Amino acid sequence: MIQVLRVGFIGAGFNAGFHLRALTEHGGVRGAEVTGVYALKGANEFAEKAKAAGMTDCQVYDSVADLCKAVDVVSFSFPNKFRVEILRQVLVAVKAGAKLKGIVCEKPFARNMFEANEMLRLLDELATYGCYFAYFENQIFMPTVIACMEQLATVAGRTGGFHLTRSAEEHGGPHEPWFWNPTNQGGGVFLDMGCHSVGVGQFMLTPSGKPPLFLEPISANVSLQLLKWGKEPFLGELMAKQGVDYSANGTPAEDYALALYTFRNPETGEIVVAQATDSWMYTAPGLKLEMEAHAGLHSFRINTSDATSKVFISDAAAVAVANAEKAQEKAQASRGLLNVLPMEPLDYGYVGEWVDALNAFRQGRNGFLDGRFGHHIVKMLMAGYLSSEIGQVVDLTDSNVIRGLEAYIPKIQQGKGAEVLLP
Repeated sequence: MIQVLRVGFIGAGFNAGFHLRALTEHGGVRGAEVTGVYALKGANEFAEKAKAAGMTDCQVYDSVADLCKAVDVVSFSFPNKFRVEILRQVLVAVKAGAKLKGIVCEKPFARNMFEANEMLRLLDELATYGCYFAYFENQIFMPTVIACMEQLATVAGRTGGFHLTRSAEEHGGPHEPWFWNPTNQGGGVFLDMGCHSVGVGQFMLTPSGKPPLFLEPISANVSLQLLKWGKEPFLGELMAKQGVDYSANGTPAEDYALALYTFRNPETGEIVVAQATDSWMYTAPGLKLEMEAHAGLHSFRINTSDATSKVFISDAAAVAVANAEKAQEKAQASRGLLNVLPMEPLDYGYVGEWVDALNAFRQGRNGFLDGRFGHHIVKMLMAGYLSSEIGQVVDLTDSNVIRGLEAYIPKIQQGKGAEVLLP
């Protein structure tokens, strides 16, 4: 019989709510019970949602320490700037006797390499107490990605693997003001969503059966732009709705990213390429996730915008629509032709990453994507920000470059985005 694990959430915003859906909708994840939440705001509302979804024992706790003592697994779903601080509090709780089996952390792992290194140090210490870790990168667990790769694994073994991947995540912009603030979030769309696109792009290039960090990074060539939200009328709209100033006198961040990463297969010497595109200026129905993988004689393509279910709402009926996002995350309209994805948490990989993490914790190990993978993705993103700042390809085989990234804080993250994004 499967061991039931009690899950507690640190944070109660949009992301936590999406993970709650993954754990409870359509039968939920076997062996998982959401029993606690700690958050500076929204905790009571989150607990009520959990109870309405069948998690009747979900309680609100007054501190990280109290939550850790009451659950088996904690989920990090809070603003990026608090990653290290909260992990330190979890370690203190474990040292004081909390019997945590594991921690799951939503992307990104950290905002820069200094924080990423400290996260790894803390996680290594937590592991000595039997508390393990899973880095949550949901797109790697998307059923369509896994099915396509499994379907073509035998073909790849005979004719060669993928040599080019293209990944994109695009929508109209984040929900919360802190996401737009580069000093809190760590950047703009590239730190927010590039971790998805770079991570899944590298994963799709990795030969079947090899570990996630099998490929050796060779170079990063990235262009970051502020194309929409730095000009009127969108500049004023952003200030009015989110209280964020993307003008030359404010703290602008990028709303568009185009990235090209090269990797080497250490066994064959083959060079492979991952292309990533991310945008907060996508004007279309909802969220678009798109992946392509190309080999010499085979390929696959995934696009969540190609929904098989659609609804139409006339202008006259639009006033009755309470929540356009009921149909699809980041929906930008409440009328016209809308995509409907009734199982978004499953389709987007949230269910798969939870199943992997909880099974790993039951077995006393890290998840398939561990802290070192999260640390690696932060390094790839920092190389991308550096590439865009200096306008050059960054050589990831140069030890001096790697050492330089350890102390590098992107100008956008420092709040000096106007220097690199505006004329």
